[in-house]
Amino acid sequence: MSESRFIYGFHAVTARLRRNPEGVLELFLAGGRQDVRAKDLLKQAELAGVRVITSDAARLDGMAGTGRHQGVVARVDARIREIKLEDVLDTLSEPALLLVLDGIQDPHNLGACLRVADAVGAQAVIAPRDKAVGLNATAIKVASGAADSVPYVTVTNLARSLKEMQEAGIWLVGMDEAGDKDIYGMDLTGPVALVMGAEGAGLRRLTRDTCDYLVKIPMLGTVESLNVSVASGVCLYEARRQRGVKAAKG
Repeated sequence: MSESRFIYGFHAVTARLRRNPEGVLELFLAGGRQDVRAKDLLKQAELAGVRVITSDAARLDGMAGTGRHQGVVARVDARIREIKLEDVLDTLSEPALLLVLDGIQDPHNLGACLRVADAVGAQAVIAPRDKAVGLNATAIKVASGAADSVPYVTVTNLARSLKEMQEAGIWLVGMDEAGDKDIYGMDLTGPVALVMGAEGAGLRRLTRDTCDYLVKIPMLGTVESLNVSVASGVCLYEARRQRGVKAAKG
């Protein structure tokens, strides 16, 4: 039997069926589902030749490890080819727009970061393999399909990988409340990697020292910082906005 894992939720399962149907081994669906989403999922499973098993809530809860599975769980092939940083750098067709997560611990934050990276068209999300949350079922669920559409690159040594990006001509822009300028004053139209620190702790010292620039998000209220996924969204969309303005000017 192939090495497998469970993913759950309509977005994640539908995305996997569309992008990698041969990797979906079995589909478990709550009994009695006759809504449009369920019918569409069943149609896709039929076209892909995936076995569908009607299951009760208790069984679905056990496989997903949570009750928030929306009545759909899939067993998928876990033997996914590891994506390497050089794979991403060698296939860039436009100036790099990368998101680097330095030690994110919460799978909900990771999933949300993947989702916003997909929405803004970032080419990859890069994170250290150790001392950071992995791409588990919760992160995949929160990502709403983005875990299957955005390359998620895990690296053994983040500092070394950051230097590889620099050698490839990518500017490292670290987000730090002590930054010299704010994100709106930073030119993000060239190849950049936006580097986000962990919840609470922020950027690690070596990561901070490796960045080419340290910038901040203006905080005009009483809170001192934003959630990492919100901060990622602010910065990624500012980069995309600047690139759109530059393109419009010709």
